[in-house]
Amino acid sequence: MQIYNTQNKRLEEFKPIREGEVSMYVCGPTVYNLIHIGNARPMIVFDTVRRYFEYKGYKVNYVSNFTDVDDKIIKKANEEGVDSSVISERYIEECKKDMAALNVKPATVHPKATQEIDGMIEMISTLIEKDFAYVAPDGTVYFRTRNDRSYGKLSHKNLDDLQFNMRGIQVAGEEQKEDPLDFVLWKPKKEGEPYWDSPWCQGRPGWHIECSVMSKRYLGETIDIHAGGEDLIFPHHENEIAQSEAANGKEFVHYWMHNAFLNIDNRKMSKSLGNFFTVREIDEKYDPQVLRFLMLSAHYRSPLNFSADQMEQAKASYERIVSCAENLDYLIGNAGKKEDAGLTDAEKDKLPALEQFRGEFEKAMDDDFNTADGIAAIFDLVKWINSNTDEASSSEFLNASKALLTELCDVMGLITERKSEIEDDEASYIEAKIAERQAARKARDFAAADAIRDELKAKGIVLEDTKEGVKWHKA
Repeated sequence: MQIYNTQNKRLEEFKPIREGEVSMYVCGPTVYNLIHIGNARPMIVFDTVRRYFEYKGYKVNYVSNFTDVDDKIIKKANEEGVDSSVISERYIEECKKDMAALNVKPATVHPKATQEIDGMIEMISTLIEKDFAYVAPDGTVYFRTRNDRSYGKLSHKNLDDLQFNMRGIQVAGEEQKEDPLDFVLWKPKKEGEPYWDSPWCQGRPGWHIECSVMSKRYLGETIDIHAGGEDLIFPHHENEIAQSEAANGKEFVHYWMHNAFLNIDNRKMSKSLGNFFTVREIDEKYDPQVLRFLMLSAHYRSPLNFSADQMEQAKASYERIVSCAENLDYLIGNAGKKEDAGLTDAEKDKLPALEQFRGEFEKAMDDDFNTADGIAAIFDLVKWINSNTDEASSSEFLNASKALLTELCDVMGLITERKSEIEDDEASYIEAKIAERQAARKARDFAAADAIRDELKAKGIVLEDTKEGVKWHKA
């Protein structure tokens, strides 16, 4: 298995720290509002990476945090006149709902920054003791960036270039820094903000320290994979490396993975441009699985464009997979009603072809989790199944085909069963109308048959006349 390591800018063979296990940390959202589709891309991508490791037999310890103390959370809490925890807990629950809708598996642990303050104070104290951090007169604690000789190894930024670019940039309250490149580990409280006691002042942690502490607590001082969006490479992930390696004296991460940006109609997503969408807004128009399919239709390191046309194409493509699975279920149900002598000689000859599709899929995913080619392998399988199964197929052959399709789709987190939006009484009504239409067609009363089809279409029910019979689904 090859993984592109952002730090070394090359594909590298994956070798876990512990045989048969993967430790994986993925930066989670800051919970002050509903998550947007840009947040959804790393959630879906790295959930799929996790699923593939599990498919390959690894035990995955997957940690993804919630940043539940932040300027935006505090601002929203003050606007509503509530404690900041009310805001963060509200949107943590909403985030979990959206993750479930996208079929993103819960992390092994979802730590919250506010529950890890003691660990942050401990790590900051260690950094001060090792002369990697200092306390300013007002109690702010800064990291001494120039004391870390390897700083910039992830983002490939040079300290002198960074210093030059920061000339003339004055940030209020930071005149006390020893060096403009130093970053905050702990900051004093302000009026109306939550705070915690520390040896330096009453205040709260800087953003970067939380992930260093949570990763160490739940995964260890050195981990296999750290992942997130490419916007986190600098300064967040660069600063994580500096803190963690200075405090622990060990390599922090073996493989750094970053997904590329998501654009909207070929432009950067922005509220000011009016092209900012939450996952919840998209889910009002599409099955969340369509959004997941779109996110996986491109390689995670390639920029992805989101548009109405792209979503419609993703919807049609995902429908092909669901229809194939649905047709197999129909055939399997009918096969169970007749005498079945087991696999025919012709079917025995065809079975090895199924493993060839598995091979195509694994080859794609072993190549830096190339989900685009993985999906292509699934479509090759769908085409093969549609051409090689019918009402004469044996239950064993049909079940083998369905099992492989389901297994590969599950790695992608794609659900092959159509989401039911129909109540039992409505389904009974539809089935009765279909029977009525069939009777009209048999009597050659095609006007009546067409009228029934149009009636159901007006209710959002689409009929499909197939060789296996009439099928229906919601439009």
